[in-house]
Amino acid sequence: MTIGQALAEARHRAGLTVAEVSERTRIREKIIRAIENDDYSACGGDFYARGNIRAVAKVVGTDSEPLIREYDARHRAPGTLSAVSLEELLATSEQAPPPRPDRPAAPGREAAPGPAPAHGLAGAADLAAVAYTTVRLWLSRSAAGKAAGSAASETRRYLSWIMVLGVALMVAVGFAGYFLLVSPQRAAVTPSAASKHTAVGHDTARSKPNPAVAAPSPAVAVPAPAAVAPAQRLIPVSVAAFGPGGGDNPQLAQQAIGGQPGGGWRSDWYSTARFGNLYAGTGLLLDMGHPVTLTAAQVALGGVRGASLQIRVGAAPALAGLRPVAYAADAGGVVRFRLAAPARGRYVLIWFTTLPADSSGTFQAQVWNVRLDGRT
Repeated sequence: MTIGQALAEARHRAGLTVAEVSERTRIREKIIRAIENDDYSACGGDFYARGNIRAVAKVVGTDSEPLIREYDARHRAPGTLSAVSLEELLATSEQAPPPRPDRPAAPGREAAPGPAPAHGLAGAADLAAVAYTTVRLWLSRSAAGKAAGSAASETRRYLSWIMVLGVALMVAVGFAGYFLLVSPQRAAVTPSAASKHTAVGHDTARSKPNPAVAAPSPAVAVPAPAAVAPAQRLIPVSVAAFGPGGGDNPQLAQQAIGGQPGGGWRSDWYSTARFGNLYAGTGLLLDMGHPVTLTAAQVALGGVRGASLQIRVGAAPALAGLRPVAYAADAGGVVRFRLAAPARGRYVLIWFTTLPADSSGTFQAQVWNVRLDGRT
């Protein structure tokens, strides 16, 4: 009787369906049916196949050890990755492959030093295989322990985790030691490409130096990147009202640079927040006298929120030539603008598109203590 037949017969005796066995073992029904047909290709390797056999045998109430021995005899693949315990893994990894015979040197040439022995790399690869296989073994046993749900399985799971950490540490130390010890030796004994062959009958009298090779390349000075000057206070040379018909209250525009709350510049009052549908906006135009790089701005408004305004920068004192670089909506009090990218231009426009309400039930903007920061 094969393994699959024994498990199927035990399941029938226990009165269990494949679905019930799958629910108790957490193994997919497709894999259980394949095992009962002695097909282990869907298990994912010897470790998982053995674990699945044990889990199914425990649920259906039959001894798994004879089944495992039969599996090892009929189906188990040779090699390190098919080992079933940590001791067996370490014993398998210690078996180094025989060294490759050195290739004889060609006549008339020096025998080039042979490559480093292969057993070092093989040992490192075996250590990696040990770690990889131990992790797979731990995962398999952990899954079986969860399905069983017993305290003993949980204890084994934690012990296996400790073993995995120990093996991983061993692999890391082994690789580090190998490359630290072997790499300098290879660098010391490996000849350069130009010295692999011995020159025979070479006439040194006819040899002439190759200026293209002998002459060292002149050093090329790479200029250091220019230091970016820190931002500083930018003072406009003039401030003017800006908008249709010359803007609002042009005689107060210069007071927007300083001033105190209650002073500064005020727009005209309007019946709605959008200028009574008369204009698209109003504001103040600051002339810096020459192009500057603006990085930040600060504007003090009235205490009532509701203003929408833009900071626009450009080279010409026209709305079309001044691009928006910062925005604020439903603003009030002190508004600080941080530009996403520095803006270059001679003119800076504070442009209102929505006005806040005032105490009289109309709508009016108020500006004082304008501050601009950047680089000249």
